[in-house]
Amino acid sequence: MTATDAAVAASPPDRPGYRYYVLAVLILVYMLNFLDRQIIGILATPLKAHFNLSDTQFGLLGGLAFASVYSTLAIPLAWLADRFSRVWIMTGALAVWSGFTALCGVAGSFGQLFLFRMGVGVGEAGGVAPAYSLISDYFPRHQRARALAAYAFGIPLGTAAGTLVGGVLAAKFGWQTAFIAVGLLGVLVAPLLRLTVRDPKRGGLDAPTVAAVTPPPAQPANVKAPSFGSVCKTVLPKPSFWLLALGAAASSVCGYGVAGWLPSFFMRSFDLTLIQTSWYYSGIALIGGIAGIWGGGVLADRLGKASKGAYPLVPAIAFLISAPCFLLAMNSGWLIEQVLPGGGGNSVGALTLAFLIFLIPTGLNLTWLGPITAAVQHLVPAPMRTTASALFLLINNLLGIAVGFYYFGFMSDLLAPRFGEESLRWAIYTGLGFYVLSSILLIGASWTLKKDWVE
Repeated sequence: MTATDAAVAASPPDRPGYRYYVLAVLILVYMLNFLDRQIIGILATPLKAHFNLSDTQFGLLGGLAFASVYSTLAIPLAWLADRFSRVWIMTGALAVWSGFTALCGVAGSFGQLFLFRMGVGVGEAGGVAPAYSLISDYFPRHQRARALAAYAFGIPLGTAAGTLVGGVLAAKFGWQTAFIAVGLLGVLVAPLLRLTVRDPKRGGLDAPTVAAVTPPPAQPANVKAPSFGSVCKTVLPKPSFWLLALGAAASSVCGYGVAGWLPSFFMRSFDLTLIQTSWYYSGIALIGGIAGIWGGGVLADRLGKASKGAYPLVPAIAFLISAPCFLLAMNSGWLIEQVLPGGGGNSVGALTLAFLIFLIPTGLNLTWLGPITAAVQHLVPAPMRTTASALFLLINNLLGIAVGFYYFGFMSDLLAPRFGEESLRWAIYTGLGFYVLSSILLIGASWTLKKDWVE
């Protein structure tokens, strides 16, 4: 059955209860996506010790091994999702990335682990862009930023779960058990996605003009999905696409990079154990992430009614606030010392203050997910959304994950002769300028988005 046939056969998502059930399942799948993706961050110390890795090598393992295939394969898989069942593609993707995560637990060398992480990227390449498209067909336009923001809850939920479960399992049973356990969990969830979520009509909740843009209105039930070339011709000439994609990518260099290296930072600079770091960072990721993602989606939906430029402007402002907040959180001991001489360092007060301040940039760092992904959905007609999303994700993830994770590891090794164990702290300092670059690009998108928007 073609994508068009399936869309026509599927009944419209007119029941709110089922609509929110689908969203909940997609959030669960996205949580597993990030759990398997981010678990490597909390396992940095045992993995580096086991395989005798430098920070630079670990940066390649966490970044390039995953992002090289994750970003590039997302394009052909999205092309298929615009033609065939999005749910089937997501189900297969979930089974593949979960299986390779479990295989990471039996890796006997750095080379094997590198290849298995590439396998995780192969699977996850088919997990996100189809979900964006599904959500856009389950929720009307005025609710999409919030729905996509809710979907993005999978990021802090998965990051927190990966950090906590991975760290605790690794501390008690070894890093191999951590990989195997979380991988098998995803394999068990795959049938739930396939059997209970259906593919809705593409563009069924959009204004009638969307369906009339492309493909032509004659015999719509038999018209083929738009070609990859036509999607590129539609979206790539639009300045907003490049400003949104590069702006999100610049922020993701810090977003993915800092998130991947913060567990190591807490163990090196805050002298926390693996289990202490698991609880500490999972709390930051969960509380700050959910608050920031939902706040960004709600603000964009409300402000977007008056001006479409609000979609990129909300995260642009958030990123400008994030950088100084990270600096303050990482230097909580110094702040405590200014108020209570002798009470700084890694005291309970300093750790508590750092926890509270870290909540702010962690939340602000994720405010872009609802607004920007919603804006990208509206740069093309409904039949092109999955492929357009994959093009956006190609740029965001190839730069964000591959560059971000590697950058901080490389800079840590580069600065180690001068700063020793504190080299990772200074490496993170150097990367915060990417937030300023991101804000500049997104402010530019706020000026061009109205012209490029597809109603």
